[in-house]
Amino acid sequence: MDPVEAEEQQTEPPDEETYAEADPTGRFIRYDEILGSGSVKTVYKAFDKLEGDEVAWSQTRIDDSVMGSSKKMALLNTEIQLLKTLRHKNIQKLFASWIDEDKKTVNIITEFCISGSLRQYRKKHKKVGIKAMKRWAIQILTGLEYLHSQEPAVIHRDLKCDNIFINGNDGTVKIGDFGLATILQQQKTKSVKGTLEFMAPELFTRDYNELVDVYSFGMCMLEMMTCEYPYSECQGQAHIYRKISQGIKPCVLSKVEDAGVRSFIEVCLAPVAERPTASELLKNSFLQKDGSIPVPPISVSLVSSVTKDGRQSASFVLLKGEFVLKGDMHVTDHIELVLRFPDPSGCFKNAEFPFHVDRDTSLSVALEMVEGFELPQGNIQIIAQLIDAFLLLLIPEWVPCVAVGQVVSKSAHSYIAKRIMNCRQPSSSVLDKSALPKLSTI
Repeated sequence: MDPVEAEEQQTEPPDEETYAEADPTGRFIRYDEILGSGSVKTVYKAFDKLEGDEVAWSQTRIDDSVMGSSKKMALLNTEIQLLKTLRHKNIQKLFASWIDEDKKTVNIITEFCISGSLRQYRKKHKKVGIKAMKRWAIQILTGLEYLHSQEPAVIHRDLKCDNIFINGNDGTVKIGDFGLATILQQQKTKSVKGTLEFMAPELFTRDYNELVDVYSFGMCMLEMMTCEYPYSECQGQAHIYRKISQGIKPCVLSKVEDAGVRSFIEVCLAPVAERPTASELLKNSFLQKDGSIPVPPISVSLVSSVTKDGRQSASFVLLKGEFVLKGDMHVTDHIELVLRFPDPSGCFKNAEFPFHVDRDTSLSVALEMVEGFELPQGNIQIIAQLIDAFLLLLIPEWVPCVAVGQVVSKSAHSYIAKRIMNCRQPSSSVLDKSALPKLSTI
């Protein structure tokens, strides 16, 4: 047999009698192959005879309370008809739907994404770079932006990696599974539906808007980054509910070491009053940077000023990303430093703290700051680098605890240039928490 002919035989759909079920029109014919299943829903692979494409056939069982209510059935039909009108590259297309009253099921035919859900894909491919993660995030947010821009807005309410699908051959991501989606209506009481681990706290009050999807997106990002389900540390649904209600973030968030990634996730999980929209998140600086997050150098400049008693004073100012460290050039047994840093809420704070050269290390101080101000763990490295860079400029024989990286002079001052040339390598110092400085916010 010719190889091409053999390949055609393998990809040709089976005869109709081998299919398990057909839709009322006969256009779509269902395979027995299950793509996914839940407590009330099963998704099968199916075939579109008209277009010659493989599609997904979702069957969801209808509760008797819905079947027995003409009002609820009408609302269900209206919602399905709405979803048919959605057309966007990052929204899974809905081709057809019908209600089987005999079997008490809602049947929905959608486009088929060859690589399955984003959760399945992520579990299969453990090593995914930050560049790919950003591409996925942008596509998910673009889809949400489209949904939320409808009149009235469409809220998914059950966004999770199981309901986001991907074509692995080109990296296209699509939001799907709108079985729980609803039109945002101006009413005081709204039903609470969704997956508890991904639900925003305000959903429990039944007074919410489309920002619940942004919160769920943040949880999706967390799962994408860690390959772990949020709140897996909890014992049962009641424990999860209590943590979410109290605004306690899942433990897995601490495993996100990259400060930029963690900060972006925390912005998505912020209280609803501070939470950005999907459109605003698309403009976030984290997503604007393509490729891996660049490592910014430490830039140094000299600043002269006049003290209250009229004396001249000179300070080193060190900048790394959004972190700014300032300290006087005068050397004593302890040094007063001021650090400006972004906190998880997106605002900036200033912290003044002493550094004792005889007993402190850059790591001990950095750890104290991160713990004291509840900053992402990735900030320990940045703060320690700034402190060590400052001390290297000030004390020629200082041995840093961490690799400082590239240091550049903004003012091209010869004194700074000479100090940079003499930077030493980090020591193998062990973090000592026995003598940590006291911090104060100013």
